[in-house]
Amino acid sequence: MNKTVLIVEDEPILREIMKDYLIDEGYQVLEAGDGREALALFHDHEVHLILLDIMLPGLDGWSVCQRIRKISSVPIIMLTARMDEDDTLLGFELGADDYVTKPYSPAILLARAKRLLEGRQASGQASEQTGNLLSGGGITLNFLSRTVTVDGEPCFLTHTEFELLACLMQNKGNIITRDQLITKIWGYDFVGDERTVNSHIRNLRSKLGAKSACVVTVIRFGYKFEEPEEKDLSRSPAGGRPI
Repeated sequence: MNKTVLIVEDEPILREIMKDYLIDEGYQVLEAGDGREALALFHDHEVHLILLDIMLPGLDGWSVCQRIRKISSVPIIMLTARMDEDDTLLGFELGADDYVTKPYSPAILLARAKRLLEGRQASGQASEQTGNLLSGGGITLNFLSRTVTVDGEPCFLTHTEFELLACLMQNKGNIITRDQLITKIWGYDFVGDERTVNSHIRNLRSKLGAKSACVVTVIRFGYKFEEPEEKDLSRSPAGGRPI
């Protein structure tokens, strides 16, 4: 089935350029010029990825992202001419998966979009090696349905949060550096920094609730997944500690 991309951009020329690139790659495209139109299209169609401009008339991109994140984990790439790092982190905190600043190369944006769209396929391939389920510390991750439960209760994660948790659980007990996480999840050409990972890890821990201690920070190194009964906090630095 062809995947559908929703372009939310109030500049018709930019919207048309993105549309042409996506159609040439075989994707179906929906277009919205403002936030409210974007929400209406999202509710009425099956959407696999959203390219979301921040500075929109009426309802801005941040508000659109926040509303969509209440009901869906669909990958979202935020588009903006603003270079403020705080704005970037705010986008990630609201649940965006990637962030591209204008002016941008349509080819680079397409590559970012394809990486997110193909993330489910990559997870499916990983599940062939590890099994369709990963479990530990009361957390169960299902690759086929891309769902997570915590003590049997559903835990809603975004695309990126799911990929982070999967990576850590697949490498249970091993330290994964922030650079390794950036390369695996966002790609080697990602222009963000370690704070991007920190922001997503913070969101992930918040959603895991009482099980957040399974995601352990190893000071000066990175992160790892450990079941509570396996942790030995007296070790340093490999033991790590949750922060």
